[in-house]
Amino acid sequence: MADRRQGLPSDPPTATGTDAFVAPSGEQVEITHGDQRATVVELGGGLRTYTSRGRDLLDGYGIEEMCSGGRGQVLMPWPNRIRDGSYEIDGHRLQLALTEPKAGNAIHGLVRWASWTIKHRTPGSVLMEHRLYPQPGYPFVLELSIEYALRDDGLSVRSTATNIGTTRCPFGSGAHPYLTLGKQLDELSIEAPGQTILNADSRGIPLDSSSVRAPLSICVSDGPSATCSSIMRSPTSSGTSGVWRGSDSRLPTASAA
Repeated sequence: MADRRQGLPSDPPTATGTDAFVAPSGEQVEITHGDQRATVVELGGGLRTYTSRGRDLLDGYGIEEMCSGGRGQVLMPWPNRIRDGSYEIDGHRLQLALTEPKAGNAIHGLVRWASWTIKHRTPGSVLMEHRLYPQPGYPFVLELSIEYALRDDGLSVRSTATNIGTTRCPFGSGAHPYLTLGKQLDELSIEAPGQTILNADSRGIPLDSSSVRAPLSICVSDGPSATCSSIMRSPTSSGTSGVWRGSDSRLPTASAA
């Protein structure tokens, strides 16, 4: 996928009169470390941009744009989709709003469009927090946080959740970075670990699993432990981008082109 941010202005539109510009994604928090730069936003606590050595590693969005397609968003308290927005816990049937109406699903949690607050920041890191209050379909209260930290070896992202209510609650977490090397998809190869594929129906709901069989549209390798990696490579340059998932998630710095 080509980088959608190319050609976008680096500065927000100029305000006129007494009207100040308000970014659709809210307050912008820029963190830096060496030649790395990342922008974390108030809306959803998401990641809008990440660059290393002047190269975009995320297919993000401009400061004057509304986030589209889940770019860089945080997926809590569940990732993916809940069929019909309905689920059961401890004998109670609960109904969520159908946020993917065409497919009839509740998708990607409840915090993507909520305001997050800055708990702590340094030049190279920021800790964002959000309290998720009980609401229809999810009558639980959680303290959520996500920390973005730039290091010599890349961008580390660590999320935590604490149930501060009186009953147990269902919870899941995911992230939605759109990796890029500034190339079209047919110019790239993707490597991911694992031996199992989740098969989904036309609504994106997982049905069952099956063993990996070639050929696939991506290259798949075995993951030897709970920590796994996905790597994007460009055959025409030495550029790479990837995600490591374990106790935290990491986007490595760009290789030299």
